[in-house]
Amino acid sequence: MRARSHESAPPVRKQLTVGEVAARSGLAVSAIHFYEAERLIRCTRTGGNQRRYTRDVLRRVSVIKAAQRVGVPLSMIRDALASLPRGRLPIGRSCRASGGISSMSASTR
Repeated sequence: MRARSHESAPPVRKQLTVGEVAARSGLAVSAIHFYEAERLIRCTRTGGNQRRYTRDVLRRVSVIKAAQRVGVPLSMIRDALASLPRGRLPIGRSCRASGGISSMSASTR
């Protein structure tokens, strides 16, 4: 009789390909590459030199798109995103407290 293990493996955080990020965000792959070149988002590379993105990139891309829609320059978006915690975007109260993203539209009026 085999003993059953009740231990479960830790959850694996799947990274996204550039195509998956593009499809989920509604942008072209070239736009994702442009955002990366402009230092708005970051990726890692596989051993085969393929880009991989963490899921928080989807939220960052959403913020970038919203900010661009209201006329915020990319330089301001970059500065605001750089002031936020690495690896995630604050939401709700923590976003207002940081002043980064929410202050962008106020300063462009």
